[in-house]
Amino acid sequence: MPNPMSPQVDERYAPYAALLIRLSLGAMWLSHAGLKVFVFTVPGFAGFLESNGLPAFMAWPVVLLEIGGGLAILAGFYGRFVSLILLPILIVATSTHIGNGWVFSNPGGGWEYPVFLTAVSLAHALLGEGAHALRGSPFIVPRPKAAA
Repeated sequence: MPNPMSPQVDERYAPYAALLIRLSLGAMWLSHAGLKVFVFTVPGFAGFLESNGLPAFMAWPVVLLEIGGGLAILAGFYGRFVSLILLPILIVATSTHIGNGWVFSNPGGGWEYPVFLTAVSLAHALLGEGAHALRGSPFIVPRPKAAA
């Protein structure tokens, strides 16, 4: 009988699950930065921020963080820390859209998507980079494998 206190993770496939989370999250950050640059434009995004009581000068820093963070997460270059660093953007996005209701297709966009991305970012930070990462955290020391 399995120990109920042991993690129920299939260690054979966990690195690929973490890779899938990492690639999906990185692609999301890049696509959202691209949306701000190529569709809404950075000045348009600045106007959106200002219309929501946020400082317009934050438009470029947010876009640059989304691009740099997305690339780092995709590559698996300290991505789990980058996911944590980007959490304030998701928290602000959630608070900006919370009055619009649950579904993101509502006028003005709902809050479920940024909340979901917050959860995925936290899962990435907890789980790790996964397979084919350029560089994981030097601060995380792997557990030694139990002797068979």
